[in-house]
Amino acid sequence: MDLIRALSGQYRANLAMLRQCLMESDEATWLGGEHPRTMWRICYHALYYTHLYLMPTEHDFVPWDKHRPCTDLWDEEGVLPPLLEPYTQTEMLEYLDWLDGKIVEFVSALDLESQESGFSWYPNLQKLDHQILNIRHLGIHLGQISERAMLGGVDEIHWKTRIPR
Repeated sequence: MDLIRALSGQYRANLAMLRQCLMESDEATWLGGEHPRTMWRICYHALYYTHLYLMPTEHDFVPWDKHRPCTDLWDEEGVLPPLLEPYTQTEMLEYLDWLDGKIVEFVSALDLESQESGFSWYPNLQKLDHQILNIRHLGIHLGQISERAMLGGVDEIHWKTRIPR
């Protein structure tokens, strides 16, 4: 079984569906939601952590060049983040497209047989399990975003089974 092909295809399918949500949602939907659970912030959170967890270790991560601090959904103590100027849909599409273009490279660089995730907050989690967890995390947030998109008038989110390299 080609794990790199399988994992890359699942990441890319999720990103393709997320892309449709971003492209078809109006600005009111994009900015809507109650702080900090706004659509734009959920989208950034999903992309940021997908990017982070595609690295071999937490120390290998280099944030996106437009990353801003305090854009997560909460901090380690459960405190709400400050209100910030939202990322635009165009900026998020830029990040999404960049990440999509790097998926195969990132997954190929992972040691999927490693007994460690590479992240101190996930001790004793094997790397392959960590990648499946990452895809699940992206999918959960894709579900939130697609629900908001449909409530905002998007007729249908087209299901993708996988997107090849």
